[in-house]
Amino acid sequence: MRLFVSEGAPGSLPVLAAAGRAQCRAELLISTVGPEECVVPFLTRPKVPVLQLDSGNYLFSTSAICRYFFLLSGWEQDDLTNQWLEWEATELQPALSAALYYLVVQGKKGEDVFSPVRRALTHIDHSLSRRSCPFLAGETESLADIVLWGALYPLLQDPAYLPEELGALHSWFQTLSSQEPCQRAAETVLKQQGVLALRPYLQKQPQPSSLEGRAVSNEPEEEELATLSEEEIAMAVAAWEKGLESLPPVQPQQNPVLPVAGERNVLITSALPYVNNVPHLGNIIGCVLSADVFARYSRLRQWNTLYLCGTDEYGTATETKAMEEGLTPQEICDKYHVIHADIYRWFNISFDIFGRTTTPQQTKITQDIFQRLVARGFVLQDTVEQLRCEHCARFLADRFVEGVCPFCGYEEARGDQCDKCGKLINAIELKKPQCKVCRSCPVVKSSQHLFLDLPKLGKPLEEWLEKTLPGSDWTPNARFIIRSWIRDGLKPRCITRDLKWGTPVPLVGFEDKVFYVWFDATIGYLSITANYTDQWEKWWKNPEQVSLYQFMAKDNVPFHGLVFPCSALGAEDNYTLVSHLIATEYLNYEDGKFSKSRGVGVFGDMAQDTGIPADIWRFYLLYIRPEGQDSAFSWTDMLLKNNSELLNNLGNFINRAGMFVSKFFGGFVPEMVLTSDDRRLLAHVTLELQHYHQLLEKVRIRDALRSILTISRHGNQYIQVNEPWKRIKGSEADRQRAGTVTGLAVNIAALLSIMLQPYMPTVSATIQAQLQLPPPACSILLTNFLCTLPAGHQIGTVSPLFQKLENDQIESLRQRFSGGQAKASPKPAAVETMTTAGPQQIQVLMDEVTKQGNIVRELKAQKADKNQVAAEVAKLLDLKKQLALAEGKPLETPKGKKKK
Repeated sequence: MRLFVSEGAPGSLPVLAAAGRAQCRAELLISTVGPEECVVPFLTRPKVPVLQLDSGNYLFSTSAICRYFFLLSGWEQDDLTNQWLEWEATELQPALSAALYYLVVQGKKGEDVFSPVRRALTHIDHSLSRRSCPFLAGETESLADIVLWGALYPLLQDPAYLPEELGALHSWFQTLSSQEPCQRAAETVLKQQGVLALRPYLQKQPQPSSLEGRAVSNEPEEEELATLSEEEIAMAVAAWEKGLESLPPVQPQQNPVLPVAGERNVLITSALPYVNNVPHLGNIIGCVLSADVFARYSRLRQWNTLYLCGTDEYGTATETKAMEEGLTPQEICDKYHVIHADIYRWFNISFDIFGRTTTPQQTKITQDIFQRLVARGFVLQDTVEQLRCEHCARFLADRFVEGVCPFCGYEEARGDQCDKCGKLINAIELKKPQCKVCRSCPVVKSSQHLFLDLPKLGKPLEEWLEKTLPGSDWTPNARFIIRSWIRDGLKPRCITRDLKWGTPVPLVGFEDKVFYVWFDATIGYLSITANYTDQWEKWWKNPEQVSLYQFMAKDNVPFHGLVFPCSALGAEDNYTLVSHLIATEYLNYEDGKFSKSRGVGVFGDMAQDTGIPADIWRFYLLYIRPEGQDSAFSWTDMLLKNNSELLNNLGNFINRAGMFVSKFFGGFVPEMVLTSDDRRLLAHVTLELQHYHQLLEKVRIRDALRSILTISRHGNQYIQVNEPWKRIKGSEADRQRAGTVTGLAVNIAALLSIMLQPYMPTVSATIQAQLQLPPPACSILLTNFLCTLPAGHQIGTVSPLFQKLENDQIESLRQRFSGGQAKASPKPAAVETMTTAGPQQIQVLMDEVTKQGNIVRELKAQKADKNQVAAEVAKLLDLKKQLALAEGKPLETPKGKKKK
């Protein structure tokens, strides 16, 4: 076979992806031809792509070529895929061609480009959401996915044309775009020019005609009330009428919470925060808050749910912090563990246990896993050359040594990288190295270390991933990161360090070493559970009955998705491994990064001093949760979302519904006589509730929040159209209608109070108290909309739920957290309060510089996000400037900063 493609021809994208997916390259010759070359002899116009079959016949339709490749790989045709292909040809292509023409040929942007495809993209998103499947035709990738991805890629590769609110489409597109066949296809066709590579092709196409009024869906749009079937309406009404009797018995709270055979058992962890850092808003949304929403939702579903977290307390960072503050490592851990616990308590995080890693159980479990790995041949020994300080009698970690850069001569280069020229350094290459603790000159000596043999564990890891990933809810970025590590080749990883503060290594000859924190930190989940219950193995050695959900930012994915699974698989002790790995992107602050030392951004210990309630912070962070791509905290946007979505939409509806009951009906829910419009509203609310469930079961937390706001908007519209405040003054029929509208509205408010519980628990409890919602209804959320406040139910006192955020209030907070408070930040203040002379002040600043340099090196060693590294480098340069001023040196660092 021979496949003819052309650079800049949109149809070449899906056929190349399909060819790569079918893995038939050994039998396939791919030829790149010019767009004007006539490949098919019997066609009157040039046409690519073209597949010339071994029989001499030709296929020259994009979908036909893709279909042929899929059939070669054993794919079986199905009606839903064929329907999508018909829709792509008749509805998507005209809209997409117009959008690309406007963008590339006419140079239009924004809404002019997006408008032609808006309905088509919305249709794909709703179809994915409604079926709650990762792909268009089911749980696995199909021909339809490749054809639609190839058509959409030139436009959607620009995030401006892939709105965040289309979460299902966003996830689907990212999943496919991260696959190697699709990446290769994009590189071949677009040649790193992006959509502009299509210009020669598009310039030859006729100008598109207006697309106004065109339908883009080949099936009913269930989002419109008129499309609801009579069966759906009847089922919704039947469920509504059963009311509270539909609720199952509330399961008593277990203590401790343990899995139960035959039931759904959900184990939830959020990444353990380093004990010596105060978490900022990005840390909170990336780990603990996202996990808290899912834990609360799981409990509403009556699943056996255990949610745990704790502080990660071992390692060099803790030793360094202890030296800075003149405390022991244990004292530092005790101090900052309390700070973390207080922050999460204020944010209303519902841990079943918030523990720590400095416990005997941590030592016991870590050493057991290690010894099992040794016994099975998965641990290697090797010699590593390091700097050793004879005066301190210890090998020096990178952050404990500095010297002259061998490349640029900078005198304060650290043990792994020069902050001035940016080049990576091996600590033994430093000129004039100094121990940061005693300032003596260290010597080069060899040290034996232990390595986890990841290459040897590669096969069991691959087998586990092949079994786990299909049908799981690993986020696309997590899948991509793990596949990238495997593609690049696994290498042995050092698991020991020459430190004192850590889990001791139980092996002869290594008694003076501890485990590297990345090896034993993830084991902290097990030890924290073991401190919660001596039956911890029912959770952690029970993969058949326990679903493990792990929440983190994307930089933690390798440790949870590869390193710990390799350790656990190698230990061969039936450990529960992650079923669903949920990784966020990064949350930025306004136009930059969070920085504690520069006073930029809101940190966990500052949020409670703003006067804004914790639930408002929770709502906004979850509304902008960085799913799929980085997002940014914005004070202006927070004001808008509070005043529009909470105050004017959600709060307005719930308050009006309750006030009508109090004002017009003496505080008692009136009789409800449902009309056909009311019945359709019941069915529509039920569908939106079911959509909410589908999204949260797939851990699409941000999108599920939209369902709450959508129901609230429909409630407001329902009240506005029916005007109960007017009807209550009219005829008997009007008063009865006012009663029905009020009763249905207050029941929608009750439903919203339960749906809100995972997101805004305090507001949820307040609504339930105002409505006097029966206790069973507060603890269980079914998939049907029930009448939980029947006629005659007496509600309590109704009051507003939210307060307006004012512009001057927000502007004041923006200024407060923009860096202006850095002058009064704790670090310089600590210098000013020193009672002794200059040398001690200088020493404090030197220690601060040391600490920040360590952070920078650690981030670079972890290959962290470039923007995050740049922000920490800027912080380091600022500290060096302060140090230079204290020492009376000329300020040379700004030049270096400009070069950066």
